[in-house]
Amino acid sequence: MSTVIAMPAYKAALTIEKTFRDIPAGSFDKVLVVDDASPDKTVEVAKGLGLEVRRHPENRGYGGNQKTCYDWALSEGADVVVLLHPDYQYAPHRVPALVEPILAGRADFTFGSRFVDGGMPMDGGMPLYRYVGNRFTTAIENMALGTSFSELHSGMKAYSRRFLELISYHDFSDRFVFDSQMLIRAVILDFRIEEVAIETRYADESSSIDIPSSLGYILETFGELYRARRDRDRLKQELVEREHALG
Repeated sequence: MSTVIAMPAYKAALTIEKTFRDIPAGSFDKVLVVDDASPDKTVEVAKGLGLEVRRHPENRGYGGNQKTCYDWALSEGADVVVLLHPDYQYAPHRVPALVEPILAGRADFTFGSRFVDGGMPMDGGMPLYRYVGNRFTTAIENMALGTSFSELHSGMKAYSRRFLELISYHDFSDRFVFDSQMLIRAVILDFRIEEVAIETRYADESSSIDIPSSLGYILETFGELYRARRDRDRLKQELVEREHALG
């Protein structure tokens, strides 16, 4: 089973080496970096580490970056694709724990949670507005989806190959709401999802969207919740058709 780690990079020149060095040896087959037209030396640093890099000539947005990441990873034959931000905000050493449920056949999709098992993200430097927004939107999403996840807004995830082949991620936004669309559709379509405990660590160089962007993301997430619930039957039928086409 091949595990590929995909890093959607933007202005990560100061953190990508620390992120890469913290990934446990033997827990991956390849690390792929997609740079979203960073104005700093992200590409040069990544290449200096011996990583494979592709660069968007123009910024395509966070969702657009992920689409390139997954397309590339699947073309490399990945059985499991790990999404790891190179800004050192998440915990690279937890990659094996994130991948294990998929390799064991228990999950199609896993994500790192900073809240599960009594996690206290603010102790790790999570800004108050991010904490409040995360708690609020997670509570609303859990109510709407009938789930009980501790966090639904993590940037550290792993997917099985089949999940990515079936989820039609190219239909999703190029903006930050891409993450919410992936998770909401996964729940609506009954994919198996597991949370994995990770610690929080924010630093001055860690990326973080501003308050207006966060509010826009929350509103877009609620819109996606409404549409996914409204279109549940159609989405399930389309999934059956994709499964049949893939065999």
